[in-house]
Amino acid sequence: MSAAAGSMAGHGDPGLVLVPPQLASRPRLLRSLLHDRTAVLGLVIVATMSVAVVMAPVLSPHDPNAVDVANRFASPSWKFPFGTDHLGRDVLSRLLHGGRLSIGTAVGATAAISAIGLLLGMLAGYYAGLVDIVISRVIEVVQTVPGLLLALAITAVLGTGLRNVAIAIVITSWATYARIVRGAVLAEREKDYVEGARAVGTSTRRLFQRHLLPNILGPVLVITTLELGVILLAVSGLSFLGLGVKPPAAEWGAMLSEGRTYLSRAPQMMFYPGAAIFLMVLGFNLLGDGLRDLLDPRTRSRGG
Repeated sequence: MSAAAGSMAGHGDPGLVLVPPQLASRPRLLRSLLHDRTAVLGLVIVATMSVAVVMAPVLSPHDPNAVDVANRFASPSWKFPFGTDHLGRDVLSRLLHGGRLSIGTAVGATAAISAIGLLLGMLAGYYAGLVDIVISRVIEVVQTVPGLLLALAITAVLGTGLRNVAIAIVITSWATYARIVRGAVLAEREKDYVEGARAVGTSTRRLFQRHLLPNILGPVLVITTLELGVILLAVSGLSFLGLGVKPPAAEWGAMLSEGRTYLSRAPQMMFYPGAAIFLMVLGFNLLGDGLRDLLDPRTRSRGG
């Protein structure tokens, strides 16, 4: 605490006290990330596919919902690079537009999961006592129920549609996130920089924003990146079961469901959306693994 007192004496603003030294290393961590081949490969995959689906209206060669029965089950060609489906719709165009729904829903659900898990995990880890007991018991209850069964039950109550699918996934997935955040906060709350901030009267909100949150960003970033792949699989899986978009809207899981009936006649109907899901999940996992290698001291020491 003597070092803390020395730092506090030099600053009148409590928000500037005792900033831990690891915060200053973030530019170096970013440079290290760009030198990690695994992380760079994941970043390239995610960035490339994200840009492609965002620019779907420009890149799509055809209207994704345009029916052309005369060209149904067409093989890949210059006119239809990925072939056509059972209604003569261009698979590439539907893949690009469907990615906007699949990835957009996964990102939105992950953002909501992160916000809920971060808030409840920080409250449980910082306050302990009754607050921790109540939140921890809720986490345990949620985690005892199989996620798929709970998501199916929720969508059965709320009805079909991607928004309800996203709500179901958020309800079933926030608990794991909150548990990890709680553990990170428990490890940080007794450190000198937190004690120093408390000693000068820093408000709880400012303590969370300026001290605890910046110093648990490592595990938060890793789990968020890895969670994106898991959530994308969940969105696609529920859509595959018919709980997502309604025809004729395109979405990767729904495209897989449509294609299974015609697998022997038009394998492109399943191959391309399946490959898109695989590549996107792979990209998120590679990026998350790269972040974990850089931000986990135990991993770095083994690597060294």
